[in-house]
Amino acid sequence: MASARPNTAPASANDVAFAFVQALASELSAGEVELPGYPAVVAGIQQVLNDDDVDIARVVTAIGGEPAIASQIVRMANSAALNPRRVPAPDLRAAITRVGLNTVRTATVSFAMSQLRASPDLQGLEREIGDLWQRSVRVASLSQAIAKRLTQLNADAAMLAGLLQGIGRLYILARASKHPTLFADTQAYSHVVQTWHLQIAAALIENWGFAPEIIDAVRNSEDLEQDIRGPVTLSDVLAVAALLADYAGTPETLRALVAASRPFQRLQLDFEACESFMTSSAEEVAQLREVLSV
Repeated sequence: MASARPNTAPASANDVAFAFVQALASELSAGEVELPGYPAVVAGIQQVLNDDDVDIARVVTAIGGEPAIASQIVRMANSAALNPRRVPAPDLRAAITRVGLNTVRTATVSFAMSQLRASPDLQGLEREIGDLWQRSVRVASLSQAIAKRLTQLNADAAMLAGLLQGIGRLYILARASKHPTLFADTQAYSHVVQTWHLQIAAALIENWGFAPEIIDAVRNSEDLEQDIRGPVTLSDVLAVAALLADYAGTPETLRALVAASRPFQRLQLDFEACESFMTSSAEEVAQLREVLSV
């Protein structure tokens, strides 16, 4: 009697997705979520920035050792988006003093993303990484404008949180690219991303030492059904910014989302008010996108 052959059929996308999700869950529970190719120099600067007692001299010293980040901060401080009075910041110390530490954190994340696109670990994913980064820039720019124009929240914190809102998508992209069956199945891959990206993002930015308010805002940025009562939160700002970034080009879909989503209601935005905001803030948002894109 012939012996039975082992099952050599290729795994289905569902099987691969299940195994992939199990691996994600294991990494999360073990606290082992780290973005491949994330520059060590950025992690070091972020560690300095996370010190509650840090002084400006120490920040200048830490950033001065990385000319590309220093140049980005000076560029941001002198940009029309963040310096509408056009008063020049002549050096790094003046630039940091002007923009504040949340914008310095934003600049370090922006630099990290530029380095990731050139990382050998992510070779072949340059286009996908670029697309995700441009979405993050849109969300960050809109978050800053929403917070500044429509709330009393810190606009620089909103910009930073908006930039980090999509970081879990990048992590999943990097991991899934090693699993061609899952990566090729658009539906299965999209389901994994939608289910897991915010948990991954929160774990990453917690590991990087960002403030609890930033972590909570990212973690809750797709909660569209929270109680309408209470003050506007940073997660409301991120939720609205992300939906505007993703659906501004499809007005009927956006109209339905505005009507059904509590963050829009908490910000007192109906569809017409959204259109008005997008028009009135278009130049400001475009300037921010330009200065954040590296």
